[in-house]
Amino acid sequence: MSNGLTAIGFDADDTLWHNEQFYRLTQERFAELLRDFTEPDHLMERLLEAERQNIGHYGFGIKGFVLSMIETAIDVTEERVPARVIRRLIEAGQDMLQHPIELLPFAREAIESVADSHRVILITKGDLLDQERKLAQSGLGELFDAVEIVSNKTADVYADIFTRHAHGAERAMMVGNSMKSDVVPAIQAGGWGVYVPHGLVWALEHEEPPQNSPRYREIPDLGGLPPLVAGIACVGSP
Repeated sequence: MSNGLTAIGFDADDTLWHNEQFYRLTQERFAELLRDFTEPDHLMERLLEAERQNIGHYGFGIKGFVLSMIETAIDVTEERVPARVIRRLIEAGQDMLQHPIELLPFAREAIESVADSHRVILITKGDLLDQERKLAQSGLGELFDAVEIVSNKTADVYADIFTRHAHGAERAMMVGNSMKSDVVPAIQAGGWGVYVPHGLVWALEHEEPPQNSPRYREIPDLGGLPPLVAGIACVGSP
């Protein structure tokens, strides 16, 4: 490989399989359950703020989301939320934890294609048990040379992962649907960042694209990854 690219990291949720749509459906159920207490827009604002504040306590994932919904329900009802509503929220979270995995287009094909010439690493954040469940059900686990489930994705985290599993971030690429978690910190670590837009993005994952970086790329779906990797190999690193 003339460009020295030896490793490719893949995000999981909404890059390899659907995820955010289930949060949106649960939020709709949440708004319906609380319709007698507050307007949906106000409820979603309060929920987002609770999630923002609780990331440091619960991390990312469904369990923290459910706890944030319960906290929000208590707050907007001034502690008058019925117990049946709390039960429904817990059941909604359990439904999310049991939802079958639906792969996104070209997920398997893209991994298999680049795995012929590069080390492939799954790098995802969230609840350990839930992420392990989704990976097992996806049928993709055997394709990866390594799996990293982390509490957050930062430049230091990427630098450490790509150093341990490959030849450093400078010779690695990260592929994902989150500009904030997948693309920007990977580039800050010295690697390539490839953005694969999904359409549904959690508000706390929004960030401006690093358009001025020579190591930033965007593809419409994972079907564009193999030719992108091949093209980078032809022209070399910036």
